Amino acid sequence: MAAGGPENAISERAQYFLKVLIERYIRDGQPVGSRTLAKDAGLDLSPATIRNVMADLEDLGFVASPHTSAGRVPTVSGYRMFVDSLLSLKPLDKALLRQMQSQLEATREAPSGLVDSASRLLSNLTHLAGVVMVPKHNHVRIKQIEFVPLSGVRVLTVIVTSAGEVYNRIIETSRTFSRSELEQLSNYITRHYAGHDLAGIRRLVLKEMQETRRHLDALMVQALEMATAVFTGSDDDGRENGDFVVAGQTNLMDFDELAQVDSLRSLFNAFTEKQEILHLLDRSLEADGVQIFIGEESGYSTLKDCSVITAPYEVDAEVIGVLGVIGPTRIAYDRVIPIVDITAKILGSALAGR
Repeated sequence: MAAGGPENAISERAQYFLKVLIERYIRDGQPVGSRTLAKDAGLDLSPATIRNVMADLEDLGFVASPHTSAGRVPTVSGYRMFVDSLLSLKPLDKALLRQMQSQLEATREAPSGLVDSASRLLSNLTHLAGVVMVPKHNHVRIKQIEFVPLSGVRVLTVIVTSAGEVYNRIIETSRTFSRSELEQLSNYITRHYAGHDLAGIRRLVLKEMQETRRHLDALMVQALEMATAVFTGSDDDGRENGDFVVAGQTNLMDFDELAQVDSLRSLFNAFTEKQEILHLLDRSLEADGVQIFIGEESGYSTLKDCSVITAPYEVDAEVIGVLGVIGPTRIAYDRVIPIVDITAKILGSALAGR
């Protein structure tokens, strides 16, 4: 945090008590009283001194007193200071790291299978809901293209990826093509563009279309026109039509603050309808490294009692998706943040090897 931030408004002792209080609340989920705080802090201070510090923290908006308890709980502002300024991350032990790598990197699964595995891994390790955005198709490497004639000038394009997945797209051509002509064009485009991803093919096609056509025969011209229709149109596989997979939603039922029927119904609807969570993941696509949205920071009332921790994953130094976890605001940030960060790196590495 920059100089002049909230942490400079309170003493180091108050910051220390805030850290101890939040760690206790994350562990137990119960409001923390002055006596418990004094014991956990290990400082020889009078109860009155501790109460004064707590009153200061409450006045600054870092803790609050529930009506049903004399103890205090962290607010979103308190969690934000804790995460930004007071948190010490726990490095993952080598055995856990090897387990994570073996579950993802050693698998022979296609990208969709890897995404499922990553969501289950996140859920199992954190006991929260694990979410993984499906990789943008722009970055999937092409193995083969086939054209199938439909009615009139409509042609079905069948794209087979290097991972064996199949995507279909219908295009409209400048004229009607026979089945044998489409077969020739399929062979030509596959021969020239196999091994590249969609974004790379777009660049190649546009470059070749801009060059003089004097040396291109009719087949090459038609092939380029077909490739242009397939690869350089609007980004149909972009974020607005994105998707994600989720695992471990039922883990959220284990937290009292989320276990009310209305809260669970809203959360599970968000997982089903996907739009709000997708928007949140999209915001993380442009960010560097781990992002943490606490409570209302997400901008969605459905997630007002939740924290979302995300990290982008990359292939060939290009971000192609985001993964993360969703849980209550009292997530064990010190443990969960490294798990999310490392899982993103391992998933990117596994996808790059496909």
